[in-house]
Amino acid sequence: MSGNGGNGHFDIIIIGSGAGGGTLAYKLAPSGKRILLLERGDYVKREKDNWDPKAVNAEGKYQTKEVWRDRDGKELHPHTNYYVGGNTKFYGAALFRLRKEDFGEIRHHRGISPAWPISYEDLEPYYSQAEQLYHVHGQRGEDPVEPPAKIPYPHPAVSHEPRMQLLSDDFARLGLRPFHTPLGVMLDEKNPHKSKCIRCSTCDGFPCLVYAKSDAQVVSVDPALEHPNVTLMTNAYVSRLETSSSGSEVTKVQVESNGTREAFSADVVVVSCGAINSAALLLRSANDKHPRGLANSSDVVGRHYMGHVNSVLMAIHKCPNPTIFQKTLSVNDFYLGSKEWDYPMGHISFVGKLDRETLKAGAPAIAPGFTLEIMAHHSLDFWLTSEDLPDPDNRVSLDRDGNIVLAYKPNNEEGHKRLISKLQSAMKQQTKCSIHGHECYQGLFARNLYLGQRIPLAGVAHQNGTIRFGRDPKTSALDANCKAHDIDNLYVVDASFFPSSGAVNPALTIMANALRVGDHLLQRLS
Repeated sequence: MSGNGGNGHFDIIIIGSGAGGGTLAYKLAPSGKRILLLERGDYVKREKDNWDPKAVNAEGKYQTKEVWRDRDGKELHPHTNYYVGGNTKFYGAALFRLRKEDFGEIRHHRGISPAWPISYEDLEPYYSQAEQLYHVHGQRGEDPVEPPAKIPYPHPAVSHEPRMQLLSDDFARLGLRPFHTPLGVMLDEKNPHKSKCIRCSTCDGFPCLVYAKSDAQVVSVDPALEHPNVTLMTNAYVSRLETSSSGSEVTKVQVESNGTREAFSADVVVVSCGAINSAALLLRSANDKHPRGLANSSDVVGRHYMGHVNSVLMAIHKCPNPTIFQKTLSVNDFYLGSKEWDYPMGHISFVGKLDRETLKAGAPAIAPGFTLEIMAHHSLDFWLTSEDLPDPDNRVSLDRDGNIVLAYKPNNEEGHKRLISKLQSAMKQQTKCSIHGHECYQGLFARNLYLGQRIPLAGVAHQNGTIRFGRDPKTSALDANCKAHDIDNLYVVDASFFPSSGAVNPALTIMANALRVGDHLLQRLS
């Protein structure tokens, strides 16, 4: 632990150093306020295994060994990571804005996606700031449902490799509007000898060994720590928050670190442990004044857990796919619906190029005549995301021993099925192959997202919604500034605050909101 909080009292304590907490620390660092950033993990060790698919995917070397339970009490092995920078250390750095429509009420086939207490316009300037901070590469005007933006992307779109360009051209020929995925990487294609990013195949799901991915540690936490008023404490697990006798403010943050216990205090306490762990922290901090958990007079804390409806689908061709950096192409034509279907379907993009070791961990049905090795060399690896709806029974709770219980039943799946059908149809109409003719395309195969008894990988990667914000304290836990209705000095800035999930990766929205809340806190503390 570096820096000095005097008697253990700080102006601000931030719990968690990922997309929310790390970005907020960066925003507040120049203020001179004494800031304590608590991270339950350590730095990801820089080693060759960072880029080894066997170590990362097959063996889960960097995943927590923590065990959760499902609603039936069965063990769950969460695919999540506790490190400085949070899960951004392992994300694919696809940094999308939510659509303008996502901030309003949207009717889906199986229910309503509720409106947010802020508008897209409230968040727009912070989206621009987040895109600057996280080095986002993209091209305005390509995405058919992109929301209005006042300034261009700070960097040009990441170019397609030949196979991806061919697919993009084919999609365009079919009347779709494919576009370049907005990516947070430190890539300079005009001056490759100076570029930090080398366009490798181990970006999505891997920590970046050369620090060229825009994760929260590299972009936010490390620069924040250059300010002497910012202190980072690693291996610091926050066991509970204590309140004053009136219950109106958090007075102590109890920390367990390397076998010792310490208590810290602050004028403002910000929780940013990820939607699952933030809810768990508030629940296990229950006391006489807050018998159901902190900030939970509404009984919504832990409820309305969302993680998207996701599929990884492999399109197999007889011709190989030599692409190395695959995550450059997206399709949003069906995000809000289609001529035949008035309801949202979702978003089509790509995962990092799948390899044999990764396929072994969640093996799909094998195409006739193909081995996993051959499939990996011949596949286009799609990532499909559809919105799941907030359901109060999809929730995080604690068992009698204080362990996390995650109860989740997928919903709103019809739109996702239709999205898969749209992709299937588009793939069947691909350009005739000069070698194999139309027989080149072999079909679409699902990579299983369930590894043994694990929850779906994406179920935790896109976790959101457990401590929703809103105008009404009876139906939400946080106000529009992400401050708890019930507690004067408690804020939440990870994706817990989402009242709905949209159908794009939540990371940029978390970052933008952290910058917005940062402005509010600077005013409050001035």
